[in-house]
Amino acid sequence: MMDFPWLSPVLRLLRWAVHGTFWALLVIALASVLDEGRSVEVAGGVLLGVLYGVGQVLQGDPPHLAGPGRAALGRVWLGLVTACWAVLAVAAAPFVWAAFPLLFAYLRLLPVWAGTFGVTLLTSAAIVAAGWHAGELSAALVLGPLAGAVVVSSLALAYETLCDEWARPPVR
Repeated sequence: MMDFPWLSPVLRLLRWAVHGTFWALLVIALASVLDEGRSVEVAGGVLLGVLYGVGQVLQGDPPHLAGPGRAALGRVWLGLVTACWAVLAVAAAPFVWAAFPLLFAYLRLLPVWAGTFGVTLLTSAAIVAAGWHAGELSAALVLGPLAGAVVVSSLALAYETLCDEWARPPVR
């Protein structure tokens, strides 16, 4: 991850928290499938990690300060990461939960309406995948992801507000 000295400490902390959550969930998923001897899923998880890491380096943050070319690159990255995640979520249950830090990216990289639609679709996909792997849908498998989506959406809104406030010149 790149560090941006012009970001306030709060914004940097939020960025690190989101990225750290993704990496922690990915490592947990990789350890789980590695323990089961599922080498194809391990390779897919490593690919997901590489895509995620490359995207963070290329995209930078916040994307609205990077220009239209970088914003388009961020959307392509988001599509690739989402596709990789979807394949892995179907292949192995532990990868389902790595979707939640991606929700933050949807809300940061897309217009509000598209980000909200993406969050809804990704959360629904996570619920369906978790239920499919479990063999049934339970209240916890529905309410947990919904609560996660609400928390991530709130964090993304707070982050956007802080970015806008930080970018605004001080009033004299």
